[in-house]
Amino acid sequence: MPAEWHSQQMVQLTWPHEKTDWNYMLQEVEACYVELAAAISSREHLLIVAPDVEKVRATLARNNVGTSNITFFECDTNDTWARDHGFITLLGSNVPHYVDFCFNGWGRKFEATLDNAINGKMYDAGIVKGEYEDCTSFVLEGGSIESDGKGTILTTSQCLLAPHRNQPMEKKEIEKCLLNMLHAKRVLWLDYGNLIGDDTDGHVDTVARLAPNNTIVYMQCSDKNDEQYTDLCEMEKQIASLRTADGEPYRMLALPSPSPIFDEDGERLPATYANFLVINGAVLYPTYAQPENDKCAAEVLKAAFPGLEIVGIDCRALIKQHGSLHCVTMQYPKGK
Repeated sequence: MPAEWHSQQMVQLTWPHEKTDWNYMLQEVEACYVELAAAISSREHLLIVAPDVEKVRATLARNNVGTSNITFFECDTNDTWARDHGFITLLGSNVPHYVDFCFNGWGRKFEATLDNAINGKMYDAGIVKGEYEDCTSFVLEGGSIESDGKGTILTTSQCLLAPHRNQPMEKKEIEKCLLNMLHAKRVLWLDYGNLIGDDTDGHVDTVARLAPNNTIVYMQCSDKNDEQYTDLCEMEKQIASLRTADGEPYRMLALPSPSPIFDEDGERLPATYANFLVINGAVLYPTYAQPENDKCAAEVLKAAFPGLEIVGIDCRALIKQHGSLHCVTMQYPKGK
């Protein structure tokens, strides 16, 4: 499984529509998707999955986003979290291998039958070309794993051991499956870092990310009065104890915690700067109209990914449905 900073052929967006949970704020969230589509398609190919592609074309046209670098695939969908229902791509010696895992709505919390069928339909339609690997007997979401491209997988125990994923399998059995299915050499487990308001049971891409040069970029909390402080401090200690495949400590780069964001009912939302996306030539990262924190996060990502452009995308709309930028995208690495 290549690292996210490996050269990419395209990125997938699964577009919001009236039958998704975005319906009550569709115009607001579409503005974020339009910004994402423009940022991605200006740098690499973009795949947009939607039940009505003509509506999406019209939306992009109204916002002056060209479609010459966009492929559209018409398909019924439940929701928009491409990170978790999209293919996980492995690169072999010849062609890409598109691994299709089961997506069951983060442990059967939400209906996901249509989203779970997207990959098979895309492959049958020739949207992706390579080898199809059916791993749909195993529940795995793309947001729950990170790869350094050299055989190390980073994940969280709170997610992979959560109810309604792969029970009655236990940790050792799940790790063996990950090693086999992802052709990995080792798995690093984090036991802390589950953000308040997170529906995923603690996806690693919300709190800790792998970066080049044996680096881990992670969410840090410096406010002792923050209810997430203790858990994130424990995660920081655990990251400090991890070792690379060569037995060396990881280089640690701390992202700030956004100031708490709440929904209309006063419930805290899982805002994080760790939910960034690496694409060809750039890092797209979520911003939350918090100038000081947004700027600090950009500086950290600049240090983590030298030479790449750091581009902020306003994700205040996405966070209202408990996700952010990385959650709604899935990259497809470039094979031979």
